[in-house]
Amino acid sequence: MKIALVVGVNYYPNGGDLYGCVNDAYNVKNILERNSDGSVNFDCKLLTASNSRESIERGELKDAVEKLFTTKAEIALFYFAGHGHIETTGGYLLASDAKRGDDGLSLNEVLVLANQSPATNKIIILDSCHSGIAGNPPTIKDSSLLVEGITILTASTSDQYASEEDGSGVFTSLFVDALSGSASNILGDITPGSVYAHIDQSLGAWEQRPVFKTNVRNFVSLRKVNSSIPLDDLRRIKEFFPKSGFEFPLDPTFEPELKGRDKGMAEPIIENTRVFAILQKYNRLNLLVPVNAQHMWNAAMESKSCKLTALGEHYRKLAEKNRI
Repeated sequence: MKIALVVGVNYYPNGGDLYGCVNDAYNVKNILERNSDGSVNFDCKLLTASNSRESIERGELKDAVEKLFTTKAEIALFYFAGHGHIETTGGYLLASDAKRGDDGLSLNEVLVLANQSPATNKIIILDSCHSGIAGNPPTIKDSSLLVEGITILTASTSDQYASEEDGSGVFTSLFVDALSGSASNILGDITPGSVYAHIDQSLGAWEQRPVFKTNVRNFVSLRKVNSSIPLDDLRRIKEFFPKSGFEFPLDPTFEPELKGRDKGMAEPIIENTRVFAILQKYNRLNLLVPVNAQHMWNAAMESKSCKLTALGEHYRKLAEKNRI
């Protein structure tokens, strides 16, 4: 079971209202609820505050976080978009009723709840100012206290503001983009690590910098999208390349195109052309390259070969160990 608490707060009667947080929360909920094939992914609880009729008090926010992290689940994910505050005692997430920064929900409290959670994996995602302090004990500089199974991904460092752009948080826009498939691997898995890499690469050195903290033995999949290649085709990589460094020999019988053949050149063989189609898929995914030839067509027509890249060798080993 995967569960997620998704919170977006725009309404702050005692301070400056925000404009994109509620929309961000809806977008995160919508992308988390189902995988790209329509299958159920996270069971989401949504809390939003847009106006005086729809506000969130600190107690309600704390109770919801406590409920999330006391539930036994495969993944318990907490997403928050709203105002954040930092001072010497640590960081805070502000609900609608906050009159000053330390009226908010303490990030130390959130971390304690997550550290004590029976969930196998606890993921905290914060799109708020100064959120990078999450996980840092206020009395120990530049350190984090995370039990095994916790991952924290934040929009900015402890001394930075989180920006909004075109009615949405910059961080959350990239987060949703990553979950939509931009951060998936060939198998279609999107992990917290790949999400961070996508966001990190998308933000320049002079912009807000995302923060990633984790203590896990292996990454979990946050969402599944269609694999870049049929898995049956990918599993055959160990058949075509039985050992590291092996070069797969090609010849004109692998190329289905009749045009461009010299007189007397061997005709295509159907079984070989089917294999060649799979090898070309590998090539497009940077799993293999032709040897001493510009393109795969040239490698076939000139009776050369192809070999795996470092990435291809990684997937060959996965197939060999039956991990695909």
